[in-house]
Amino acid sequence: MKFKSGSKRPVQVYEKDLIDYWKKNHIFERSVDERPADNSYVFYDGPPFITGVPHYGTLLSSIVKDAMPRYWTMKGKRVERVWGWDCHGLPAEVFTEKKLGIKDKRDVYKIGLEKYINTCRANMVQTGGEWEEIIDRIGRWVDFKGAYRTMDKDYMESVWWAFKKLYDEGKIYEGEKVLLYCTRDATPLSKAEVAMDNSYQDSVDPSVYVKFKLKNRDSYLLAWTTTPWTLLANTAVAVNPKLDYVEVEVGKQRFVLAKSLVKVALTDDKHKTIDYKLIREFKGKELVGEAYEPLFEAQKSDKAHKVYAADYVTVDEGTGVVHLAPAYGEEDYELAKKEGLPIVSNIDDNGFYKSGEWEGKLVWDCNKDIANKLYKDGSVWKISYVTHSYPHCYRCGTKLMYRAHPSWFMRIDSQRSQMLEVNSQINWFPEHFKEGRFEYIVKTAPDWNISRDRFWATAMPVWKGVDGKGKEHIKVVGSYAELKELSGKELEDYHRPWVDDITFKIDNVVYKRIDKVMDCWFESGSMPFAQFHYPFENQAKFEENFPGDFIAEYVGQVRAWFYYLHSISTGLFNKSAFKNVIVTGTVAGNDGRKMSKSFSNFTDPSELINLYSADALRFLLLSSPLLNGEDFSLKDKDVADVYRKLSMIWNMYDFFTLYASVDGWEWDGKLTDPSQGLSNPLDKWIVSRIHQLISDVDRDMQSYNIAQALKPVFDFIDDASNWYVRRSRKRFWKTENDTDKDNAYKTLHYILVKLSLVLAPFTPFLAEELYKQLTGQLSVHLCDWPESGHTNEILTSEMKVVRELVTQGLSIRATSGLKVRQPLGSASLVLPFEVTELDAEELKKIVAEELNIKDVSYKAGKDASIKLDLNITDGLRLEGLARELIRQVQNARKEANLNVDDRINLAIESGDKQIADSLRRYSEIIKHETLAKTINDQKSYSFKTKVKIEDRYVEIKLGKA
Repeated sequence: MKFKSGSKRPVQVYEKDLIDYWKKNHIFERSVDERPADNSYVFYDGPPFITGVPHYGTLLSSIVKDAMPRYWTMKGKRVERVWGWDCHGLPAEVFTEKKLGIKDKRDVYKIGLEKYINTCRANMVQTGGEWEEIIDRIGRWVDFKGAYRTMDKDYMESVWWAFKKLYDEGKIYEGEKVLLYCTRDATPLSKAEVAMDNSYQDSVDPSVYVKFKLKNRDSYLLAWTTTPWTLLANTAVAVNPKLDYVEVEVGKQRFVLAKSLVKVALTDDKHKTIDYKLIREFKGKELVGEAYEPLFEAQKSDKAHKVYAADYVTVDEGTGVVHLAPAYGEEDYELAKKEGLPIVSNIDDNGFYKSGEWEGKLVWDCNKDIANKLYKDGSVWKISYVTHSYPHCYRCGTKLMYRAHPSWFMRIDSQRSQMLEVNSQINWFPEHFKEGRFEYIVKTAPDWNISRDRFWATAMPVWKGVDGKGKEHIKVVGSYAELKELSGKELEDYHRPWVDDITFKIDNVVYKRIDKVMDCWFESGSMPFAQFHYPFENQAKFEENFPGDFIAEYVGQVRAWFYYLHSISTGLFNKSAFKNVIVTGTVAGNDGRKMSKSFSNFTDPSELINLYSADALRFLLLSSPLLNGEDFSLKDKDVADVYRKLSMIWNMYDFFTLYASVDGWEWDGKLTDPSQGLSNPLDKWIVSRIHQLISDVDRDMQSYNIAQALKPVFDFIDDASNWYVRRSRKRFWKTENDTDKDNAYKTLHYILVKLSLVLAPFTPFLAEELYKQLTGQLSVHLCDWPESGHTNEILTSEMKVVRELVTQGLSIRATSGLKVRQPLGSASLVLPFEVTELDAEELKKIVAEELNIKDVSYKAGKDASIKLDLNITDGLRLEGLARELIRQVQNARKEANLNVDDRINLAIESGDKQIADSLRRYSEIIKHETLAKTINDQKSYSFKTKVKIEDRYVEIKLGKA
């Protein structure tokens, strides 16, 4: 194969061209099909919400999901990669409601559920194009055409099957708990949904100190709350029986509160403690059982409006006295259930009061009004305002409430030990997530609320009927065939409202479907089997390839998708859904804050990629702290820096093709290890370095440590470009030793091709372009991972020390103000090894040439060091001028657009005696280095330039010989 100078293409050209090339030649499909089906590597792609738009966070996940499958494909595995769409749930509904102008759930019924569902479906079909374009642009290979969608009929049937199986095994139940609830969407949410993206926002609320008048004495229990709206549902008060309480007199009033909080609670507007008189001190247990006068409507129950004992009451804040509204507090609700307290639910599904003075008003709009009214009535001692972090809906942004709500739950507590055991078999990277965050989540997770009071999701396959005696019966359906057998009906679409219309009769009991739908996270967690329509189809394929080998997402998914996959898989199969998982950190803007258009703290991904290449962005993200689970600020200059470093590869390619085209050097088509036929230590060393790189990257990729795998790449590129190529330049154009020149070509070609193979999973465009240009073969992505070959560790170690000594020497020169072109007389080295692999004369030659030293000596010692003789003799000064003249002539050759092998006639004119002496003494060296046939022979010259050397002006003339 011949090589052509100037064949390098701009990265902006070849990246876009290769996208089309891969599609036209079906390279992705071939990379999968050419691997044996019985040697698969299973990758699960977490489905993004189809309503979202690609951003750096999703690009990061996609890049990781591309690099690891590419690597395992090169290791001989068959890695099928199918895209998935999360089409259901609040994200999709909020997206649709914005288009339809819907303000809250009630409006859905006004426009009609059928229209609403059809609009949701249409939106899901129309919004995928932008994703495919950017995913292609970053070089990710994934099957979009075969993508699974959670809204598809087959997928939903698999979800039905999973629900029924878990229900039949007693792992799903119906109940009522206090849950986080969105009043706009009129549905409960799970804590994981809110915590996943830290959907807490600062909220300013009234800080109210409420007075509950004790019936048996002239004292008030002083309670503190930031949710005055819940006071209308108050049915009891709680204290901690073990804590110390006091009764104090403030003015003409007596208050009861925790002793340790007196100076915190009894303060004025300037937060200074007010005067009070201590009446008595006692334990909280003395208060238990005492009755108080209700603030609003009294409850008929004899258990209402009394003081109860509760160990969860603390003195971290407030007063040590907690007002209980069991319908709107988790711990309040549990205590009410235990003690038989009445539970007042006075707010409708949309957050509006159902009765009383504030009937028809939204609770959040009444918060301040209620506080002020109670203050005027004398039931509130004081009001202030606090800013605190409060949960909001992660999709619509509405302030959430805690609310007792009937729902369906998956039992977590009953399988918690299995989930912990299964987790012990998973390889987590970074490892600390395994026994850290994820284990904690599993240990502390409540039963999972899997039902939603919404519309666009998999309908819960639960039908209920009531017999003549008033007894409720439940029928859970696990397939469409089972539903047909029960009802005689079959549907094209099993979404609401059509599935709602199906009823059936069993033993004279008519069954109707409950109007709840599945949590979309239950659907996402079902993807390992639901994407195959298991168990209705593809049973062998799923069972042979389960659990999956690899998943990856950002840290927020540890408590979301990773957890839900784990919960469902443990419940159904007593296995983990995945064997290996990479957890990435969160991409922040260039100022360290969350990426936001309002902050203007990031460049649009497409713009950044077009400027610096997709490969540069990929490499930066993959090598960043993000791959260690840490957050990372994405700065354009960092992408630019990676782009510059990667371009060093193309500088080597340009150098190689330039001289190969001049010499007519051809590659024989065989990529064999050239080590055995090499004699030059530089060749042996750089071949050892590429073998070392292959081995190191392979080792770290096996352990899913991508950032560590990429760590040595730039070191190698620096070694190859700034050491091997630079030190070998003369070998490519001198003709004294044809064998040495041929070995130099073979070696440089070999390491560049091997480098393309190593980079293929990480920078697929660069690797492909480099490989195709150097081999003429179809694709680097159809190749196997390269064999590492022999690494001469002694040679690489010795060369590393030599480079360090050269760096020390350059530092000494720089400190002394001596340019490298100025020769020095001598240098002495101390080497921490006996020279073995690196020939002693070669070692001295390297140091002498790199540091421009006339004589180099060395001796053995403990630590490597170098000492330079900095005395400049007249002879050394003249030689330094000669080298400066050579540099200026070489620059003139470039300005004159001469080819590297063009011979020239040269003239150097100056009135300076030292320049003349230098030119006379070193004329032969100057001629040799600049390819000059003559110097100052009165020839005709086509190019002239005047330069300054130190404080001397010199005119340079040259022309082709």
